[in-house]
Amino acid sequence: MHIKLAPSILNADFGQLADQVRQAEEAGADWMHVDVMDGQFVPNITMGTLVVEAVRRATRLPLDVHLMIEEPRRFVREFVDAGASSMTVHVEAVRHLDATVAEVRGAGAQVGVALCPATPLAMVEEIATRLDLLLVMTVNPGFGGQRLISETVDKVARARAMLDRLGAPAELQVDGGVTRDNVGELVARGATVIVAGSSVFVGGEGISGNVAALRARMQAARP
Repeated sequence: MHIKLAPSILNADFGQLADQVRQAEEAGADWMHVDVMDGQFVPNITMGTLVVEAVRRATRLPLDVHLMIEEPRRFVREFVDAGASSMTVHVEAVRHLDATVAEVRGAGAQVGVALCPATPLAMVEEIATRLDLLLVMTVNPGFGGQRLISETVDKVARARAMLDRLGAPAELQVDGGVTRDNVGELVARGATVIVAGSSVFVGGEGISGNVAALRARMQAARP
């Protein structure tokens, strides 16, 4: 099984965004992850469709757009038109999850649903077989550079068990506080897509070296 790496541009240098995105692609990233925040669902405001368009011009990789916004259904078409390959919405931020999933699918994008650390997996069990991606947040969403909440590691394992029990083909994505020291455990627990921001774009051995280090740990731990 190939475990995918999706660098989060939230931690990139926006003065060199296109160059850093290209470096991540050349280093072996599988997807690019774009965190969209509205200052309402989470206490931060980040980027919108213009940034998605800019990243789309800089890379051929799939763009994995994480909508941390209230009622994301209002903006589905705009993000697809901007170049989103997939969109992940938060179960906590929508009134009608089934309709929102259908809206994303109907717009031509793959669809994911995200759960905050304290949100139970039962919230997505009824719709899990219709998803392309289930995202287990391992920090409270809103800011990059946080420390992974240790209790969420077991939640990743329980999410893997739920998807397997239901026969759901969805990727199991993990986002928040991922480092080269804990990525192996997350993969061993069943994650198939790893989002990493600081661990790719900040410090270490540069983008290429950081991606290589994460990839080595991921490959060593894969089931």
